[in-house]
Amino acid sequence: MKPGIHPPYGPVVFRDRAAGFAFLTRSTATSDKTVEWEDGRTYPVVDVEISSASHPFYTGTARVLDMAGRVERFERRYGTGSRNSERGGPR
Repeated sequence: MKPGIHPPYGPVVFRDRAAGFAFLTRSTATSDKTVEWEDGRTYPVVDVEISSASHPFYTGTARVLDMAGRVERFERRYGTGSRNSERGGPR
């Protein structure tokens, strides 16, 4: 690597305030705020809005929409293909 052009890479705490979850990792992200970690050392902390602790996909609270309901709703709203052929549209 070319020296002097890369940002410093070091330990950083990422904190998800919504879930009360934090983890220590290495990153180039920086912050003026600091937090004392479990090991007694002080690290920069980056607050994030969402993490694996609060994202619906990871927590199992994601909603699954069925395709049949979407198709039926589309047909109710816009009609079936027969109306389209009356207008001279594609069949």
